[in-house]
Amino acid sequence: MRLEPSANGIPEWLRGVAEHDPADPTGVNPVLRHSTMRRFAAATTRAREASVLVLFGGSPEPDPTAPGGLPADADVLLTQRAATLRQHSGQVAFPGGGVEPQDDGPISTALREAREETGLDPAGVEPIAVLPKIFVPPSRFDVTPVVAYWRTPGEVGVVSETEAARVARVPLSELIDPANRFVVRHPLGYVGPAFTVDGMLVWGFTAGVLAGLLAVSGWEREWDHHDVRDLQAALAAVGMTL
Repeated sequence: MRLEPSANGIPEWLRGVAEHDPADPTGVNPVLRHSTMRRFAAATTRAREASVLVLFGGSPEPDPTAPGGLPADADVLLTQRAATLRQHSGQVAFPGGGVEPQDDGPISTALREAREETGLDPAGVEPIAVLPKIFVPPSRFDVTPVVAYWRTPGEVGVVSETEAARVARVPLSELIDPANRFVVRHPLGYVGPAFTVDGMLVWGFTAGVLAGLLAVSGWEREWDHHDVRDLQAALAAVGMTL
């Protein structure tokens, strides 16, 4: 779902991710195969609703010398989940979580969760798109990604160590660097895109959404999607575990 821009308008460098659903031109992104997975989930179990905030920050002015106008200070907000959490422990993720009764739709859920996890002030955030739901089999969540622009950035950090071990604004220049991109293979058979950024390995749902958005962003640089690495070895290389 596309949202009406504010009076200030969506920054031109964000038009691609604001106006297009994530894509998988390489064929190595199973996260985006949401339609089949959602039908299967609906037939076998009741999925739980959730929402995540895909929050991009950076100058509102594009850089005319960069692909897609990507400004040098552009970034995305990520968290590293606490190792003690029952599901997806230790993984790098977008701020987000399950729907609660007081929430008024996926945007409300994403902003509430981001505030609880990172201390984010929602007043500075402008939602620009609500993406199609993606079913996450391990947790049985039906997740709605909410793409937003951080028009008025503020301080963020770990609010509760039981929820997050780290909160980071990851430069998009690192995400699009081909040297930081490859494909990982899980011992149980999952194969999907991954990134090494800021001392972290981003894989699974989060990497799938990011890779899908980069594919339509206009910022992406060609990368080797035939470079498939063992997930456990890739995690160990940055001091993380499965």
